[in-house]
Amino acid sequence: MRAARMHGYKQPLVIEEVPAPDVAVDQVLIRVGAAGMCRTDFQLVDGYFRPFNEMKFPVTPGHEIAGTVESIGSLVPKSAGLAEGDQVVLVGGWGDGTCRQCQMGNTQICGHGNWPGFGPYGGYGEFVPVPYEYLIHVDPKHGLKAEELAPLTDAGLTPYRGLKKLRDAGALGPDRVLAVIGVGGLGTYAVQYAKLLACGATVVAFGRNDEKLAIAKDYGADAVINLRGRSADEVRKELQKATGHTEIDAVIDCAGAEDAIRTGFSLLATGGHYCSVGLVGTTISIPLFPFVAREYTYHGSFWGNYNDLREIIALAQQGKIRHTVKKIRLEDVNENLELLRSGDVVGRAVVVY
Repeated sequence: MRAARMHGYKQPLVIEEVPAPDVAVDQVLIRVGAAGMCRTDFQLVDGYFRPFNEMKFPVTPGHEIAGTVESIGSLVPKSAGLAEGDQVVLVGGWGDGTCRQCQMGNTQICGHGNWPGFGPYGGYGEFVPVPYEYLIHVDPKHGLKAEELAPLTDAGLTPYRGLKKLRDAGALGPDRVLAVIGVGGLGTYAVQYAKLLACGATVVAFGRNDEKLAIAKDYGADAVINLRGRSADEVRKELQKATGHTEIDAVIDCAGAEDAIRTGFSLLATGGHYCSVGLVGTTISIPLFPFVAREYTYHGSFWGNYNDLREIIALAQQGKIRHTVKKIRLEDVNENLELLRSGDVVGRAVVVY
């Protein structure tokens, strides 16, 4: 098979012919139809995760995967409901099945798990072996394309879980303002989920690119504000002009940039909730006294679990999710990693085979 593989940190991926993977008796071989390109992929190449997980090369990136069932291991139970040719998406976080988080269903935060795209096999290769428990069948009658489905497994999944946390914490509701910070691959989905889950709150998208903000507006944001070159006080004035409010009650931060986090907290209302799902910077710095005295709540939210993704696929099959996708060839993967680094991809770049 063809694969774009990482042979070392801070080196271009090498597109090469490699053996197709062997499949264990409890695994399913997936023919990759499309693989979303995530910021995480160039961060992996750049060594962002190296302090937490030293890689063994070669590595095939790509953790946003949709495709079809190529073959099925002999011990995969009939109850899994899988057949050759089925359209599927992959749940990315594979747990060890024994820890407390796995038993709660949150395999993506298992301390001893593994992920496709962070080892020998990932979506930047034409085939991926997958434990059968981490596949979700997609009904073909809805006509969803692989390039629409693949981004849902991370770009579409991660903000959904974060917004559910805000909703379940009681942070959303009428006469409240929910901010979506960052309107890249994750943020374009976050705006849509915000309108579905925010219980009547006003949704404001914050970003630095007018083209991306225009998409957020088209996808349902009640207002959009460009942060580029503006102080927190200037942003506050824009917020008041757009919504009649000078503060925000909840934030889903899809960027994770340190300056955006500082701006977000400076606008947060007493009792406000802030949920970080994006990873651009490496540290955060926020004033302690307002954090305590105004009783802020800070949520970390990582990826999503099997049930989260099932809910998203159901929404997609009901036609409730729109997509901004840039289809690319595997041969153009390095060029598009550079565009991701510079923030010049609108929506989601997706490798399509």
